[in-house]
Amino acid sequence: MKKEHQDIIDQYSEILPPYILGQIDQYLPSSSTKVQVEKVLSKVIEAFETAKVNPGECVGLVSAESIGEPGTQMTLNTFHLAGVAEVQVTTGLPRIIEIFDAQKSIKTPMMEIYLKDSHNSVDAVRKFAAKIKSTLFGEFAKEYSLDIFDQKLQVLLNKEFLADHEITAKDLAKSIKLKSKGFVIVVEDDRIIFEHKGKPEEIKELYNLKNKIRLVKVKGLKGITQVLPVKRGEKYLVLTAGTNLKDVLDLPEVDVTRTTSNDIHEVYSVLGVEAARQIIINEVFKVIESQGLNVDLRHIMLVADIMCVGGNIKGITRYGVVSEKASVLARASFETPVKHIINAALEGEVDYLTSVVENVMINQPVPLGTGLPGLITKLK
Repeated sequence: MKKEHQDIIDQYSEILPPYILGQIDQYLPSSSTKVQVEKVLSKVIEAFETAKVNPGECVGLVSAESIGEPGTQMTLNTFHLAGVAEVQVTTGLPRIIEIFDAQKSIKTPMMEIYLKDSHNSVDAVRKFAAKIKSTLFGEFAKEYSLDIFDQKLQVLLNKEFLADHEITAKDLAKSIKLKSKGFVIVVEDDRIIFEHKGKPEEIKELYNLKNKIRLVKVKGLKGITQVLPVKRGEKYLVLTAGTNLKDVLDLPEVDVTRTTSNDIHEVYSVLGVEAARQIIINEVFKVIESQGLNVDLRHIMLVADIMCVGGNIKGITRYGVVSEKASVLARASFETPVKHIINAALEGEVDYLTSVVENVMINQPVPLGTGLPGLITKLK
């Protein structure tokens, strides 16, 4: 960057944002003359001014149209497989509905876990993936056999699976100790035997024990049911089915700056409302892009802002954003109109008709565009 270029660019620091000036700085050829630099800057200012929103512009309506119109061309019910049959990802319209309704439980929760540069190798990623996957006792068991006369439950273990996970039969017995109170546990080479201490007529306890111990978590993080190490560019990362952002971020190998979850409420509870807003924007944009549609990012940002403006996350539903509108008529125009109007009448609410919907309903000019300024002078 020539010094005279820098001087010219600095003169515009009050007119253009630093980001745009940085971009100009980056892409300007060093051979350009002073006249050319000024010509570029004047063109950029022109484009910047036309990109601004005019006062009185109906941004909500424009955003609603821009998202809704391509949304009608979306595939209705799609599951996209992330490279392997087990890791399913909801996309298309069901995913958009999940995000905008701010649903508490989503169909396919997943995480993208990035590791620090020191762990950026195939073996390290594989090892890490095996470490975090939630492994249940039932996965180690080859077969169960019940001996009613001796009141014993015998569990034959899968030796190869034990070796893969670097776990011994004793470790397994330890992990299920709490769930098997009232039983004597005997560990042999590749089997665990549970002996019932109670009366013979309580044989049902043995049946219940089998179902109880099958679901005990032996190792890994709660909620992470599948793991898939993948390579993107130069980086290795782990995709997971199921999420547990709080525990994953505590692990020393994890790069906390890039690891994300697609569960908005989880991100909100772990990282706060700003991060949740960013996840809403990223997730909606991802769906729209994967469908090959084109929506300006600013429209999505507006929706995300409205959902998060109160410091927590509200869905665009009658219980979320809509329930907090100041105008009775606007609330009634969405869903359950009779309920809203009756409640407003009982409370003696006043509607000041400050927004779009309520003015359209009673056939008045909306306070936008030409309806924005009010004339005080009376014309003769």
